[in-house]
Amino acid sequence: MTTTLTAPPDGSAGTEHERRNWQGASVWTQVTVLTGRSLRAVLRDPRIVVFSLLQPLIMLTLFSQVFGKALMGSIASQTDSYINYLMPAILVTTGIGASLQSGVGLITDMKNGVLGRFRALPIRLGTVLVARSLADMFRTAVQLVVLLLAATVLFGFAPEGGLTGTISAWLLALLVSWSLTWVFLAIASWVRKEEVMQSVGFLAMFPLMFASSAFVPLDALPGWLRVVARINPLTYAVDASRDLCLALPVGSGVWSALGTSALLLVVGAVFAVRGFRRPL
Repeated sequence: MTTTLTAPPDGSAGTEHERRNWQGASVWTQVTVLTGRSLRAVLRDPRIVVFSLLQPLIMLTLFSQVFGKALMGSIASQTDSYINYLMPAILVTTGIGASLQSGVGLITDMKNGVLGRFRALPIRLGTVLVARSLADMFRTAVQLVVLLLAATVLFGFAPEGGLTGTISAWLLALLVSWSLTWVFLAIASWVRKEEVMQSVGFLAMFPLMFASSAFVPLDALPGWLRVVARINPLTYAVDASRDLCLALPVGSGVWSALGTSALLLVVGAVFAVRGFRRPL
């Protein structure tokens, strides 16, 4: 015996059917909502805002005052001010620190149960990673703007490239930071321990920062360290940012930095999504 179910005239069965088959909001809506959630989490804790701004400001002050006079002879061919030489590097290295915090924040969400609740909802897991990366990129953008204002007001930062060159260097630093964010998100999605994540991050950060052209010209480095610095991807990013800021001949430096960043972003995103899909 076969029973045929028909929808009542008021359409209530159709509504229930639609509810059972609802697959969630659009990808754009998910990314927007989750990005807002990550930003609100930062704004609710003023300590995060204050310390995320203080750290790069302290680094800017220390490096500009410690190395300024000592290195003026080495950079005279590029600019007459060490702060003009230093700021493009500070923009890039600040982005690295912010990228590391993205990985740490992801592990925190894994431990406090937020991601477990997300997995029970009709949410594409990839949008969680995209939202976190965008929220952290927005926070980094604010950090870099504050740094530029402080360098201009306190230390007389006035690069030869003017506003156009400065904005170009700022955008390049944001792109580099975003690509490294995906690398650290990939590491976090696999290691899943804050202590390990921080150790791996700092182990990667310091060679990237100091074995490069960030703070001193390559010619001022020892021979073996100069070889390492020439193959360091951060050197490409710093040199390209510096060329834009100081109105130096750009050449292929910017394209090398963009290509390296794009490669890191794609590889990082692939491994981040794969690692994130594993059971918690």
